[in-house]
Amino acid sequence: MNKTPVIIDCDPGIDDAMMLALAFSRPELDIKLVTTEAGNLSTDKTTYNALSFLTYINQNVEVARGLAHPIFRTLEVAEDVHGEGGLGNVKWAEPTLKESKRPAIMAIYETLMASDELVTIIATGPLTNIGALLLAHPEVKPKIKVISWMGGAAVGGNMSTTAEFNAYVDPHAAEIVFRSGVPIVMSGLDVTHKAYITREEMAKLRTLGTPFAEKAADMMKFYTFTQSQTPFYAPNFEEQIRVHDVCAVAAIVAPELFKGDNYYVEIELEGRYTTGTTIVDYTHKTGKKPNAKVLHSVNREGYIKLFFDACTTIGQQLLEE
Repeated sequence: MNKTPVIIDCDPGIDDAMMLALAFSRPELDIKLVTTEAGNLSTDKTTYNALSFLTYINQNVEVARGLAHPIFRTLEVAEDVHGEGGLGNVKWAEPTLKESKRPAIMAIYETLMASDELVTIIATGPLTNIGALLLAHPEVKPKIKVISWMGGAAVGGNMSTTAEFNAYVDPHAAEIVFRSGVPIVMSGLDVTHKAYITREEMAKLRTLGTPFAEKAADMMKFYTFTQSQTPFYAPNFEEQIRVHDVCAVAAIVAPELFKGDNYYVEIELEGRYTTGTTIVDYTHKTGKKPNAKVLHSVNREGYIKLFFDACTTIGQQLLEE
């Protein structure tokens, strides 16, 4: 099998953990590097969580700490959504995996430049590390196959009425990435709100009968409560758990599950009420060339199967080891 070389940039985070489970369950992905950044939590916490979760699922991969603050803005975190520790009420493992001696931007740069193949970047937090990399080292652009980002929204936000969290936290980094010319697949709230798991389906997760599935279900039970506090996004929102970040991996390993179109996207940087809004020209009014494929629909049944298959694979592997 020809494997796809991948770098994962994340801010774990409940849904980041589930994203990592999917990514490491897929044999077609060759994950070269995991980098962390500030977003859902501080870099101290996101780095610890990445090391803890990857230790639990027995993955020996380099984990490099990224930037602790957005490029120009003060960091705003989401402990109210993910819990003070970032993974709900679940403790995964005391990390035995050690943090890399290389800072994230150096690690990404060196990994890209050393690769004989184009590298896919899966990014599920604010784009701080990737934006800083492209600003400092534009020569890496030809080495990147695509950036699959969970972030942004064409219609409606979750951090403000128009801005999605990851874009809001570091809009300047997002703007650098979207102006870079690197191919982008954007899994915004438009599609992630449709990629939900019901409470009934979550109950079935426990029937997989593995400690991993139990922990995953417990972690996302915490997520259910915090997400239910924002009822305007969809009918029956309190019954639907959205593991947003999983979409960024699913869009790479199972693109047939998604529908999207190429649009021009720019980021609002200074709006009084709209900072961080990803302005998607879905009516083609600007006349500007598209710079991203923006996903808007998902085959939810296929998506749920993909997610459950990942939980089954990881759980069984751990039982066998």
